[in-house]
Amino acid sequence: MQFSSLIAQLRLPFTTPREPTRPSIAIGGKNYVVDIVRHRRARRYVLRMGDEGVLRLTVPRGASIAGGLRFAERQRAWIEREHLRARTRRVPWGAGTIVRFRGGLEPLRTIGAKMLLAGETITVKTGEADVREAVESHLIALAKRELSERCFALARDHGFTVTRVSVRSPRSRWGSCSPAGAIMLNWRLIQMPPTVSDYVIFHELAHLEQPNHSRRFWRVVARICPGWQDAERWLRKHGKEIL
Repeated sequence: MQFSSLIAQLRLPFTTPREPTRPSIAIGGKNYVVDIVRHRRARRYVLRMGDEGVLRLTVPRGASIAGGLRFAERQRAWIEREHLRARTRRVPWGAGTIVRFRGGLEPLRTIGAKMLLAGETITVKTGEADVREAVESHLIALAKRELSERCFALARDHGFTVTRVSVRSPRSRWGSCSPAGAIMLNWRLIQMPPTVSDYVIFHELAHLEQPNHSRRFWRVVARICPGWQDAERWLRKHGKEIL
């Protein structure tokens, strides 16, 4: 018998090891529990919020948990905003709900067993009390078709080679670009004005030439996307309402 096994068997009867206490952050009279996860491939601290208001803090290998908790403390405004967003997401969608679509604020309308959103016809289940899932599924399908086609077209027009375009649902970025020429776009770009969604695509295309955010990178952006500053301002003002 190994010594470690012997120690494990010599606990006093009727005693159990204590569960580790999870840290929490108090904001506005509410305590947010923090689940800490180490990830060997993580390069920075990452904070996420679950549906129940529990925070998930990813800590890179070799980084300190105390530093991660200090990082989380500095995200108070974000935490409050995400908590409000989570509560809003639980409000059922139906006729009259305002949805952001192609940069506008459009009301959902009912016609028989279907919903209308700015000319888009969305099929919903009969008697469905909350149509949010159906509406978002429709927008995601629309985004996968339109954003992929638009990305390939802009790449072709400006001399970039894109190997693949995927449309996904990340909660922290509008897009990404791999060294192999694969571009990922957030489906929520379909909710933005076309000039803004184009800017996000141009931003990722520019990374094919400059895989960084140096001055050279921004010169590429300015060359292929004149007026990009207006789109960037729109993102800063309204992006948090979408993502």
